[in-house]
Amino acid sequence: MSGHSKWATIHRKKGLIDAERGKIFQKLAKEIMVAARGTNGDIESNAALRAVVEKARSNNMPKDNIMKAIDKATGASGDVNFEAIRYEGYATGGVAIMVDCLTDNRNRAAMLVRSTLTKHGGNLGTDGSVSYMFKRLGVIEIENKFDFEKIMDIAINNDALDVIDDEDVYIVYTEPNNFVNVKSALESEGINEFITSEITYVADNKITLDDEKCEKVMNLIDALNDIDDVQAVYHNLEV
Repeated sequence: MSGHSKWATIHRKKGLIDAERGKIFQKLAKEIMVAARGTNGDIESNAALRAVVEKARSNNMPKDNIMKAIDKATGASGDVNFEAIRYEGYATGGVAIMVDCLTDNRNRAAMLVRSTLTKHGGNLGTDGSVSYMFKRLGVIEIENKFDFEKIMDIAINNDALDVIDDEDVYIVYTEPNNFVNVKSALESEGINEFITSEITYVADNKITLDDEKCEKVMNLIDALNDIDDVQAVYHNLEV
């Protein structure tokens, strides 16, 4: 279920620049507002809201930004009219692409996703054409400066699904409803620096492409992520 490379490491670092962080925060705020809509905004009693807030925190989103998004969704004027839509298709080399959007304009989102796929050599598929290839899991990525055996013991004792030693990073996989429990257990043992910690979709099997085709797919993924309506892009490319 894993696959990391020098490219992925560089890409993570590149994503920390201010402009990228601002875009990430904007997308996270939208996701928080949707999760908080119709609730009293209490994070602990709302599993969906708690999960996205954990995701926001792992991306270093300021607490004030998180609370403003919750307040906007739960306040008197909190009309959050975003619609969740999923698009499925294929990229170069038969790579499966799944695009999750939150949008206030379905036609705009569909047009932008379709045109971006086409421009980069991909094509839009039908509902369910690739989603069966992915599982929803909690994913916690940890720098390898921590003791792997300790991480494994904590994960096993808290019913994690799997723990992978993937060279420069350790990856812990959990069921979505056990994600917060496993993360909290790691933090309580002093393992509290995460590269990624979120509930996401993970491909059952990965496709390996040559460098040229891999670059085409990654350019497509970057272009899709640049669309404001797009919240997340999932794929089964081994990178």
